[in-house]
Amino acid sequence: MQTSFINIENIRNDFPILKRKVHKDKPLVYLDNAATTQKPIQVIDAISNYYLTYNSNIHRAVHELAEEATLAYEATRDKVAKFINAKNREEIIFVRGTTEAINLVAYAWGRQNVNKDDIIVTTEYEHHSNIVPWQLLAKEKGAKLEYIGVDDDGDLILDHLDKYLQTGKVKIVTFSQMSNVLGTITNSEEIVNRCKKYGVRVLIDGAQSVPHLKVDLQKLDCDFFAFSAHKMLGPTGVGILWARKELLQEMVPFNGGGDMIREVHKYETTWNDLPYKFEAGTPNIADVIGFAAAIDYLDRIGMDKVREHEMELTKYALDKLSQMKGIILYGPKDITKRGGVISFNLGDIHPHDLATIIDEDGIAIRSGHHCAQVLMERLDVSATSRASFYIYNTKEEIDVFVKSLNRAKELFRI
Repeated sequence: MQTSFINIENIRNDFPILKRKVHKDKPLVYLDNAATTQKPIQVIDAISNYYLTYNSNIHRAVHELAEEATLAYEATRDKVAKFINAKNREEIIFVRGTTEAINLVAYAWGRQNVNKDDIIVTTEYEHHSNIVPWQLLAKEKGAKLEYIGVDDDGDLILDHLDKYLQTGKVKIVTFSQMSNVLGTITNSEEIVNRCKKYGVRVLIDGAQSVPHLKVDLQKLDCDFFAFSAHKMLGPTGVGILWARKELLQEMVPFNGGGDMIREVHKYETTWNDLPYKFEAGTPNIADVIGFAAAIDYLDRIGMDKVREHEMELTKYALDKLSQMKGIILYGPKDITKRGGVISFNLGDIHPHDLATIIDEDGIAIRSGHHCAQVLMERLDVSATSRASFYIYNTKEEIDVFVKSLNRAKELFRI
């Protein structure tokens, strides 16, 4: 199972769940990584060690346990900043996930800056978490929500963006750096450059990109960036909002409570310094510490190697699948323009039925609209099946997956 890029056997040994059998005797083939990734023992141990040896609240007490917990928690912030090449650690805000990060921006920045008849621009391949908060804001403010269309190859039609920008009414453009359905890697720098010419703010949803690509925020030069720990070997319930310091200083708090305050009086409160102004209450301490172990793990492999491994797997899978009669594949044909996500439909088999059948062979994929119903409408389908890869997946697993699809074809006489 050795590839030319990473040692798969060594990596797979770090993931206890991959030794599991499902349906009594079937080895688990986990191909639902775009939804969430499995966790290495290093992450599990980091969380366990916190609870076993230094469980405490942070920032407030001066006893030894509190100091250890605070140091470990804040060390994660430094690792995140380095991992995405953020300029200042104060710009790293811990939230529950990408969804909360986007909602925070829509609430704390959007309600101060978006007004009646202004335009918010997103894309047709967005996850619902990058559509619904903007729908709510647009409705509240009397603004307009517009969409950059997707062409038949799965790429954005950037002429649509230019048309909106030329109105002079666009306040923010928000888009995914990688589509969770098509796998399309967005030309992010081009979009940011076009927006900068008009003084328009940019939010990038990095939920699918940060786990798979080397991300450099100083190079991207966007205004807001959001992603989640659980899609990159880390625990659930931890996410990151990065934003420019000057914007965070101007924004109102999203939540009120402990730790985000400097002083509280009967009728007046002053806010804490960044980043704590946006981190009210006791945070998810254990899982933030576990996230540090996930970052360390990816750093040891190297994000360039992660990308190379996934390109190799995706090309291998696409070559196998494209030979299958009756299959429809969605997304860019150019392997350099897509991540390790393959959405497809097989004949007239409903994706839920297909996922159920191949689950009997131990294979976990995702079926449905993938929280992207706007894109499903654009593709003129109700749902798709989706296989998504990560660092522990192998070509042998893809062979098992393809064999199972052929069994489904036989059952449905396709």
